[in-house]
Amino acid sequence: METPLPNLQTFIFFAGLAQIALVLGSMAIPRILNWKTELMKVQTLIKQMFWTYAAYILVINLSFGLLSVFAYNDLTNGSLLASTISGFIAIYWISRIVIQFFYFDRKSFPSGLANRLAEVILVALFLFLSIVYSMAFYYNYQQL
Repeated sequence: METPLPNLQTFIFFAGLAQIALVLGSMAIPRILNWKTELMKVQTLIKQMFWTYAAYILVINLSFGLLSVFAYNDLTNGSLLASTISGFIAIYWISRIVIQFFYFDRKSFPSGLANRLAEVILVALFLFLSIVYSMAFYYNYQQL
């Protein structure tokens, strides 16, 4: 099925690559934010739960990336499943932006130009992902 937005499938494909790159880049977060030292201050169960949640987020991001790279056609086929999945991914990334600005304690962010630049790049990525999957949801919803 041809989309009226000729680049939508291309955007989804690149969004998938971006999410896979995000997963790879996320491997540095524990070192950058000194998780090992910080987590020594909490109970074992809290530490285990934290690592479990971090792993779930990593796997979800990787799954969204792989789905988008290998099934971008299916994410724009106008079906209820395509609408639901693209809508869920859009809400996921929109929520990440909201959390970034309204929940995270910004005073605790690492300082320095490199860290600020990394934050700008990440927020731009989250915005791109939010827009792409919102567009996919809207397209699929219109087809129902």
